[in-house]
Amino acid sequence: MKSLSKLYKKYEEIINYLIVGGLTTVVSVVVKFGLLFTILDRNKALELQIAVVISWICAVAFAYVTNRIFVFHSKSKNYVKEIISFVGGRVLTLFLDMFIMWFFINLLNLNTDLWVIIVTLISQVAVTIANYVVSKIFVFKKKTQ
Repeated sequence: MKSLSKLYKKYEEIINYLIVGGLTTVVSVVVKFGLLFTILDRNKALELQIAVVISWICAVAFAYVTNRIFVFHSKSKNYVKEIISFVGGRVLTLFLDMFIMWFFINLLNLNTDLWVIIVTLISQVAVTIANYVVSKIFVFKKKTQ
């Protein structure tokens, strides 16, 4: 048990990020699938992108709060700068998500239910990794002593 505790302490930030990232992915995927399998048509490029953007907005709002508190333990009082940096980084990965979805679903015409699920999960992995790098380096960077 002590070794597990030591391991957690050593990799606390990454473990917490994976947990929060997983929950953020759940928020994003539930909203996206909810839209694509109910009111929006995934075969129409514009409606597919609308689903991606709406799910992104929900996920970013959730991710900012949880990353700030549980992952990076930010003490910054400059919320505006931090939020702008966070959202700016997430905009970059939104474009990555949009491109991946468009490329596979619309361009390659892999638009069956199964492919939508597979491509969404692949996209979420790429986005999660990119979001960690952006958050660690640009948003919640620790001040050097």
